[in-house]
Amino acid sequence: MKRNDDQNASFGRGAADTLERVPVSIHADMKAGSLAAANEIATLLRARATEGKKCVLGLATGSTMIAVYAELVRMHREEGLSFSNAITFNLDEYYPIGRAAYQSYHQFMQRHLFRHVDIDPANIHIPDGSIPKEAVRAHCAAYEEAMAAAGCIDLQLLGIGNNGHIGFNEPGSGLHSRTRLVNLEFSTRLANAHEFANPGQVPRLAISVGLSTILQARRILLLAWGAGKARIVRQAVEGPSSETVPASLLQQHSDCRFFVDEAAAAQLTRIRAPWLAGDVEWNPETVRRAVVRLALERNKPVLWLSNSDYTEAGLGDLLADRGDAYNINLEVYYTLRDSITGWPGGKPGARPTHPERAAPWPKRVLLFSPHPDDDIISMGGTFRRLQEQEHEVHVAYQTSGNIAVTDEFLVRHLDFAAGFEEVANARSSAAEEALADVQEYLAQKGPHDLDSPLIRSLKGLVRRGEARATCRYVGIPDCQVHFMNLPFYETGTIEKAPMGADDVRITKELLSAVRPQQVFAAGDLADPHGTHKVCLDVVFAALRELKEEGAEWIVDCRLWLYKGAWQEWDIEDIDMAVPMSPAQVLEKRHGIFMHQSQKDIVPFQGDDAREFWQRAEERNAHTAGEYAKLGLTRYAAIEAFKRWDF
Repeated sequence: MKRNDDQNASFGRGAADTLERVPVSIHADMKAGSLAAANEIATLLRARATEGKKCVLGLATGSTMIAVYAELVRMHREEGLSFSNAITFNLDEYYPIGRAAYQSYHQFMQRHLFRHVDIDPANIHIPDGSIPKEAVRAHCAAYEEAMAAAGCIDLQLLGIGNNGHIGFNEPGSGLHSRTRLVNLEFSTRLANAHEFANPGQVPRLAISVGLSTILQARRILLLAWGAGKARIVRQAVEGPSSETVPASLLQQHSDCRFFVDEAAAAQLTRIRAPWLAGDVEWNPETVRRAVVRLALERNKPVLWLSNSDYTEAGLGDLLADRGDAYNINLEVYYTLRDSITGWPGGKPGARPTHPERAAPWPKRVLLFSPHPDDDIISMGGTFRRLQEQEHEVHVAYQTSGNIAVTDEFLVRHLDFAAGFEEVANARSSAAEEALADVQEYLAQKGPHDLDSPLIRSLKGLVRRGEARATCRYVGIPDCQVHFMNLPFYETGTIEKAPMGADDVRITKELLSAVRPQQVFAAGDLADPHGTHKVCLDVVFAALRELKEEGAEWIVDCRLWLYKGAWQEWDIEDIDMAVPMSPAQVLEKRHGIFMHQSQKDIVPFQGDDAREFWQRAEERNAHTAGEYAKLGLTRYAAIEAFKRWDF
């Protein structure tokens, strides 16, 4: 349900005020939220300039801030926004790390903001992660003194970690803490591992401005985007103010506001259970959500819910609107029952309530996989089912996935290549020279150095081979496997370019060539470095443009979204549930094992240390368990999908 700012301001505020202990502005998406945050900063800069005063900004880093800084740069170039009166203090920096390292926050701020605007370099302050350890204490004290000399921070910008940290103030950080050297929790290092070549290179320490210093700012804006932040946003906003969730301490500030997108707001009570936070319109979606939540909370099958269960849970209005619990229960139960199918491509002769239409049969299916393993991880059982039921299944790997191959794994392949040439006596001077160049480059590569184009292409080749092996395992012929190598991904760094015209063009060309009646795409927006989000936006843009251009085949095309390795659809949002037997779960596991470069040590695992096959099995088993709790048949596992009207 989309909201504009006016709706947000008036939506259920009476009860929401008692649940949300920090004001929250919900924006349609990251772009809208980033634009709003940038406008707040720009307004303050201009106001201070009009007054002839300096504007002291507390700045943050991370992917959450990139779009904000991009908008500020645009305002500077196109609207004359000046930073000449700005004094900035960054929250934190890794330790130890050199200022020139790509992953350093010095470089981050230069790339995304400072080198593009008219700020005086003397007014830029960032903790120095390169100083000797014995000098850190004095450096932190000097940093505090510099902030005090500049005057109070006018506006502090914050992100939020999955464990609730702000800056690098981990859970347990003291309310009265100042700038200091801190130890990074394992979960934080895992979440930030995507910035480095492998998890072992993430610094264990950081210099961070403390909670007491943050809370002294005149005004605070905390930004959070994506479903992966929904749980911690709710804890910070609605939970008790506690040092175990550092962001919750912002409840004590007199002028703090959270800017979140709809995905990050999803767990707030006014969104998840709006009937507890004001008036609600009872449509099939809200009824299903309310009844499913009620059944799970009461640990009862849907058909066992009584009128008293409804009234005790604050759902008396639903009874008044729809009548007795018995009829409401049946309505929701049948909806859940009809979402389950072993025929994800449609079943000939099936009842009209089947999730996917029967005709045409068989279908042309196009499965978009952001990385070369998302297909088998997220919908491996469905993938095999579609192939076994004789649909024409095409798989499109949207990116090369090359940054997720470690140097060590590549060296393993190079050793094999060298050994093969010796055994086969097939050594060529060109291959020998290239092999020597790669080995020499890797030998001298520093922990913060980027891969060369040749290294990236070789790592992409590794992942391409693994993807082909998986498709052959499933039974997909090579002619139906497509490697798109979307340009936005090929930056050589963790930070990706925005979606571009070439990305959309390549996708449109593939869609037009296949002319699918069914499309599957990754709707999981919680991956640590945002590739899934861009890949989904590309698919959306391509389908919209083809529809606007009058492509006849698109009228008969349906889009289904699956989720990836980081989360699953909530049970009340699932439109198609594909069950799996224990044997099919094992087959899926073996398919995931084809991706050996991603096994044992997951290069980009977020804050979950488990391997992808473990996450997938737990998630699929959990979905099956939820259906069973609601009174449906118990399966070993279920893969879930949501239909999307493009």
